[in-house]
Amino acid sequence: MFTTLIVQPIFNLLVLIYALLPGHNFGLAIIIFTIVVRLLLWPLLKKQLHQTKMMRQVAPELKRIKAAAKGNRQEESRLMMELYKEKGISPFGSIGLVILQIPILLGLYSGLRRVVANPHELISFSYGPLQHLPWMKDLAANIHRFDGTLFGVVHLTRAANGPGGVYWPAMIIVIASAVVQFFQSKQLMPKDKDARSLRTILKSAGNGKAADQSEVNAAVGRSTRFLLPGMIFLFTVNIASALSLYWLVGGIVAYIQQSIVLREDTTEMEAEVDGKKVTAEVLAETKKPAAKSVKASKQRKKQRR
Repeated sequence: MFTTLIVQPIFNLLVLIYALLPGHNFGLAIIIFTIVVRLLLWPLLKKQLHQTKMMRQVAPELKRIKAAAKGNRQEESRLMMELYKEKGISPFGSIGLVILQIPILLGLYSGLRRVVANPHELISFSYGPLQHLPWMKDLAANIHRFDGTLFGVVHLTRAANGPGGVYWPAMIIVIASAVVQFFQSKQLMPKDKDARSLRTILKSAGNGKAADQSEVNAAVGRSTRFLLPGMIFLFTVNIASALSLYWLVGGIVAYIQQSIVLREDTTEMEAEVDGKKVTAEVLAETKKPAAKSVKASKQRKKQRR
């Protein structure tokens, strides 16, 4: 079922791009495929980033709630949930995007494994209509025409660290994908000048000072900006570099998308999350100058009389 519903449709989208692409370069097809996938995920990503930005904005209010609760965890949780509800924030708003990306990644990985093991899978695993495309007919007649490289420079079927040792063109892609992931994660991290590192918090706890759970969670979250790139490196260094190329391009596109959304005007962002509330606020602000103008006009009329 996973192969039929996930792997094959994803694989066939990639094959369709590859078959229709002038020059039929597999690396360029992966790049275009990645951009298409990221654009299809744009609405969900935009909503997630708006939620992230809202979480940044309410950070000072969360600190005030923590101070007001005075260690009462139940009261603190209740006040936090009320604040989230008031601002239209979903603490788990980003999970949907993560869940959606996992089957895409697994489907692509499974499809690429088929091509690496046997290039003929490009034909046999494709849907019937795709097999009748001119380039697919040419491949069926001579599979050696398949170009599994990135512009003839990187053999995407090879791993960065394989039986033949380190393959540096692929290793550069793997390292670049990890670096991009680091900056992508860092871009979403809230900036707090007073934030303490996890080591400092644990050291203070060892000296008898109670560690605050929310501060510990924030410190752990900041640590993931190093953990996730490391995991990506370890995961992709021993497999076909085609997947590393997908991760690299996806990370670059995601970083650009995040930059666009996070630079948006705060009022516009809040309007998408909680339209009625912001509309009322905006209307109130626009009415103030008009009200002042009417009041001033009445005063001038009284002075003339």
